This record gives sequence, C-alpha cells and structure tokens, in this order.
Amino acid sequence: MRKQYFIVAAAILLLIGSCSGGSKERSSEDSTGNAISEAVDNTGDAYGTKMLSKEDFLAKVMNYEKNPTEWVFEGDKPCLIDFYADWCAPCRITSPILEELAQEYGNKIDFYKIDTEKERELAAVFGIQSIPSFLFVPMEGKPTMSSGIARTEEETKQMFRNQIDQLLLQ
Repeated sequence: MRKQYFIVAAAILLLIGSCSGGSKERSSEDSTGNAISEAVDNTGDAYGTKMLSKEDFLAKVMNYEKNPTEWVFEGDKPCLIDFYADWCAPCRITSPILEELAQEYGNKIDFYKIDTEKERELAAVFGIQSIPSFLFVPMEGKPTMSSGIARTEEETKQMFRNQIDQLLLQ
C-alpha cells in the first residue's frame, strides 16, 4: 500500500516538473555599459504573452484596491488575460495558440497570463472557478469573461479571433 502511494506521489512530482516552462534570461548592457539581465517570455519575441503579477495587474490593467467598486482600465491598449495553471491540460493547449495570436495581432492588443496557483488573490477577485478562463478587456466599457476551449486547435483560434474582433477591436 505504501509503495502505491509512493509511486503516485512520484508520478505527480514528475508531471508537475515536466509542465513547468520557466523563463529564459537575456543579458544586455545599459547606457553605462554595465551588464544587466532581464527575464523574457518563452518566445523572446516583442509580441508574446507576458506574465502578470498582482502588482503588474494593478498598474497595467485595473487597480481594484484604489477603485474597488468601479472598473477603471489602466492600460494603453485592449488586452486579453489568460487565467491558467501549469497542471491544466487545456491551458497547455491554449498557450501556443495565444502566443501565435499575440504575434498575429502585434501591438494592437496586449496578451497577458496569470498563474492562478501563484496569484490566488487575482483569481479570487475575478471568481475564477474553472481554467482556462479568459478576460477580454476593451479600452472602454467593462471586460468580458470567457472560459474553455473548442474541440480543435483551428476552432479555438477562430473562437479567439471572433471574440477579439467583437470585444476588443471595435
């Protein structure tokens, strides 16, 4: 019996470890010639999805501590926020799709990711009960929440394109 628990625990740890993407680090020089390092998203591209912490969310999307009863968008362009977890299989399916769409839409929309395991307060603020969940935030008006994915990759891409075009780029 103990052996079975050990095998199950080991399998879970291996699964969690294999699902962790991790970020890359890029080195460059600042104006004084000193070497600096910065974390970059897994694509390293300018238009990839970006991770959001609570502090980033308050500065770039909505400061719900300053405005607890009213939606006041802090961003300079519409955004799509992916609430996900590393262990979630549908979340891992949507991740490359969102990366592709971030490239496709370029600088028209910001694409963000929030890890619900690390940012539990943000997940609670938006009542995230199932993942993946997506928050479509237009420049004006209130955001729209959507969850789940379609049956195929192409249907999922088209679903996102339709929602982006209808909710964010009108």
